[in-house]
Amino acid sequence: PMMSMLRSCVGAQPEREIHLYYGARHSAEHAFKSVLQQLAASNPHFHLHAVYSSPAADDVIGRDYLHTGYIDVDLLRRTLPHGRHEFYVCGPPAMMESLVPAIIDWGVPASDVHFEAFGPATVRTALVSEVTAQARPEASLDIQFLTSGRTLVWDGMDKSLLDFAERNGVAVDSGCRSGGCGSCETRLVSGSVAYANKPDYDVAPGHCLLCVGTPRSAIVLEA
Repeated sequence: PMMSMLRSCVGAQPEREIHLYYGARHSAEHAFKSVLQQLAASNPHFHLHAVYSSPAADDVIGRDYLHTGYIDVDLLRRTLPHGRHEFYVCGPPAMMESLVPAIIDWGVPASDVHFEAFGPATVRTALVSEVTAQARPEASLDIQFLTSGRTLVWDGMDKSLLDFAERNGVAVDSGCRSGGCGSCETRLVSGSVAYANKPDYDVAPGHCLLCVGTPRSAIVLEA
């Protein structure tokens, strides 16, 4: 997804300032290396920060990578120009669990931080917990699953309707679990669903995304 976003920005907004921080262990794991270097060389507004945690013996700093270690807030503080930035973060759970809350603690507005994790694991952070708590209704709500023939009571203990369904044994399709792929898109027969952050996926009218949605009223789902 980052490559698609980067190509779109460079092509449609060539004067937009973009800083890409790419973490890998060494050059053998540096996917799209030559493509990224060519993009950086041809666009002065695209700044490539390759970060190697375990450089190989033949990796050369300044040629193959710019920084040693890991992507963290200290690195962002040192290398980002002063001003407001929007952050798009994607990576393994350990990185997400440390980096996303740290960016928020740095003072970046939650609305300027967009993220998803590799694989099916749900990213559980202080940011998610705080935003979800603000959106969670106090009253118990009936959640009716038409296809499954079940009506369950939402008690606010789950982060999303997908988690709620799975905890109660209701089978639903899912993929990214972060509002990006649309695998869990479900017809919303009645009621309303809220999202802590606007999903990246373009939800069809009369439908909702279970993986990032929470009920704002009693709802009926075609699931």
